[in-house]
Amino acid sequence: MPSSSAARLLLGLGLLAAPLTVSAQQTAAPVQYRITFPNAVHHEAQVVAEFRQVPAGQPLHVRMARSSPGRYALHEFAKNVYDVKATDAQGRPLPLTHPDPYGWDVTPGPDGTVRLSYTLYGDRTDGTYAGIDAQHAHLNIPATFAYARGLEQRPIRVTFEQLPAEWKVATQLLPVQLNGAAVPGQYEAPHLQYFMDSPTSLGAQQVRSWQEAGQQIELQVLHRGSEADLDRYAELTKKVVTEARAVFGELPSYDFGRYTFVANYLPQASGDGMEHRNSTSVTSPRPISGPSALDNLGTVSHEFFHSWNVERLRPRDLEPFDFERANMSDMLWFAEGFTQYYGELVMRRSGAYATDQQYCEEALTGLVNAMEAPGARRYGAIYMSQQAPFVDAAKSIDPSNRANTYQSYYPLGGANALALDLTLRQRYRTTLDQYMRLVWQQHGQPQQNYAPGRPYTVPDLQRLLGQVSGDTAFAGQFFRQHIYSAAAPHDYAKLLAPAGLLVRPVRPTEASLGLPGQLGFNNGRFVITFNTQTGTPLYQAGLDRDDEILRFDGKELKKEADLAKALKKHKVGDTAALEIRSRGQVRTVQVPLTASSVLEVLTLEKAGQQPTAEQLAFRTAWLGTQVK
Repeated sequence: MPSSSAARLLLGLGLLAAPLTVSAQQTAAPVQYRITFPNAVHHEAQVVAEFRQVPAGQPLHVRMARSSPGRYALHEFAKNVYDVKATDAQGRPLPLTHPDPYGWDVTPGPDGTVRLSYTLYGDRTDGTYAGIDAQHAHLNIPATFAYARGLEQRPIRVTFEQLPAEWKVATQLLPVQLNGAAVPGQYEAPHLQYFMDSPTSLGAQQVRSWQEAGQQIELQVLHRGSEADLDRYAELTKKVVTEARAVFGELPSYDFGRYTFVANYLPQASGDGMEHRNSTSVTSPRPISGPSALDNLGTVSHEFFHSWNVERLRPRDLEPFDFERANMSDMLWFAEGFTQYYGELVMRRSGAYATDQQYCEEALTGLVNAMEAPGARRYGAIYMSQQAPFVDAAKSIDPSNRANTYQSYYPLGGANALALDLTLRQRYRTTLDQYMRLVWQQHGQPQQNYAPGRPYTVPDLQRLLGQVSGDTAFAGQFFRQHIYSAAAPHDYAKLLAPAGLLVRPVRPTEASLGLPGQLGFNNGRFVITFNTQTGTPLYQAGLDRDDEILRFDGKELKKEADLAKALKKHKVGDTAALEIRSRGQVRTVQVPLTASSVLEVLTLEKAGQQPTAEQLAFRTAWLGTQVK
């Protein structure tokens, strides 16, 4: 990665701050890429990377990224690169070595040019990898293009060649201009960080675009639905965009006046969303019509909120992103967790969730239950954020005990955002919207060189909470108890009551073995499917993952319904005898039966009660539209 001193020098010379005109920005030759898809049906692309004006006789270190913006674990993109060759500008072979699993060293000849060609395999369409087939090519840039150390600040030009006639390019990259017209298939980026942050989708795009506060918002969509389906989906997206803007009071100043939803809703896609500076990559095998439309829109809402929170409002420990290692942050509870809260809240404010009860079911119930997990009671939000390199689509084959030590920073941060929003409204006559707006003004609005100019730290967030609430003692207590540690759970029943919402156990009188989903019935066997959680009956009885329940109160369990029938004969507080097989040994244990710890959130109306006028007014101020 370039040193900060080098970046400051280039900025001082005016090479990084000007609008993007590659030929005028720098005298050094841009890095150039060409990519074609002659064997797309077998998920292959052919890539040529050209590095010019590099010192002759000195090894050029060319690498594939190991990580990707918005993903915090290692993904080792070099594993899908093969047939690597290196030549000079005349096609003469150059010395090529493979010093480590992630890249190649090439020694340039006298002309100072290295052309590295390779075959790329990609068959996963999501926000992290590359998905290539005869219908489309969905490219995450770090998974697609090799880069050279030391050339990170050079401008970049990429050409998509020999595309099928119906394929169009959806990307936040800027089209190359020649005599005032865009050159077909050619795009550019100011430097490597911007290039790597620019997902690109090639295919028969259907486009919907509109103006929002003087900037262009566009949906570039691959899907198999009708034009009417896309029209309806675009209208829902417009409302989401408008409500998200209302939180901050303005849109970000997108670098080129345009924000693009790079959307792939084809059956071969995997469900995912990945934020980027002037775009987002959203993928799903589900259509944009029918019941799945709402789920897809939820991803759109979450990812669009990221164009403020994490792209421009950015943690200092993620800036700049390092492509050669896992990237750890203390602040994903805010970057992802608060975005999780707002993504769902915007869905309600925009009317995508048609009723308050639907919002309770789709969003609030999950957030409240997130705080019941053992991990959430064990560690604070910072610790959970630091675990991202191990859990954010990371791969491992050895079991872990995360059922008892971890809770995702998405719901954990969202649950803290919910509690903070309600507390600010009730105690301080302000809102989380006002807090987000203040953080935005101080740490999001300042931008330079297509990057955050003032990334924030945890102390910054605490300081601004004290400022918006007018109570620095409260801000310190909130961070000590919920961010730095998990010393005190939130009282959601009390916090949600002023909105006329009720928190209660789902089945308070039914005897159970603990959390639903801990037991799986397969091939006539009841088996514990994951680590039992502390505090549950199965954990207390010494049962764990892969243990099989043979008999309940002496009766053999032959059918899936047998366990439910056996439990109905007991009440909460009883003890049941379970015969189990654990790693080859059969024994009988006494298991205390408790009520399930699962909670639900519902409106008073749903519970058969009538909220007061004050409760309805509070709820409307919180969940109603904020668009003036």
